[in-house]
Order: sequence, then C-alpha cells, then structure tokens
Amino acid sequence: MEKETLKKIFDFLEENDNKRKPLMWKLKNNIPITEKDDLIVKGSLDLSSSNITSLPKGLEVKGGLSLYESEIISLPEGLKVGRNLDLGFTKIISLPRGLKVEGFIDLNGTKLTEYTDDELRKMIKPGYIKGRIIKV
Repeated sequence: MEKETLKKIFDFLEENDNKRKPLMWKLKNNIPITEKDDLIVKGSLDLSSSNITSLPKGLEVKGGLSLYESEIISLPEGLKVGRNLDLGFTKIISLPRGLKVEGFIDLNGTKLTEYTDDELRKMIKPGYIKGRIIKV
C-alpha cells in the first residue's frame, strides 16, 4: 500500500474513530510523539532497515526491539526492552545509561564489538542486560 494512502487511512481513523496513529508509523515518518501512552509498546517493535536515527526518551517496549540494519545512531537514556534488543549492523557507537534489556543484545557488525562485556555492562549502569551480549 502506498504511503499516502496509509496516511489518509490513519488520519481518517484518528479524526473519526479517535484512534491514534501507530508508534511505528510516527517513528518512521518523523511525526512528533505527543501521547505518553505511545511510548509504551505492549508487543515487539520492528524497525529493521528503517531510516530512523534515534528513539524518543521514555520508550518502553514490552517485547523485543529490532533495529537491525537501521540508521540508528543513538538510544535514549533509560530505554527498556522486555525481551531481546537487536542492534546488528547499525551505526551505534555507545549504549545509554539506564538501558534495561531482559533478554540478549545483538551488537554484531557494530563498533560496540570492540568493547568487552564488562565494559558494555558498566557503560549502561544503573541499567542491565540479563541475557548474552552477542558480538560475532
């Protein structure tokens, strides 16, 4: 479906049925995040191969977050991910303070593979990564 058609559908639903535009649509189209509820994603969020370079502060993803091969260059302080975080083959060069990942984090193909696991875990204090740190 064309981008303009989707925009018209989301605009119609917002105006006539009081439905908010999906967070993924807002992020991919640089639409401001105005609702605090938009920052809590109940499932997973797949932004793989997108042009997105940053995420909004206060974002919490209850499922997994994939930014694989995206243009992401930074993550917001205090980002919470309920499962796995995939940053494979991105331009990310550091992890934010307070990052909380309940599963594993994939850093394959990033500059972050130059750091030891201990250095990465120290970088995000008081945050944590419960699972493995993948740096193949």
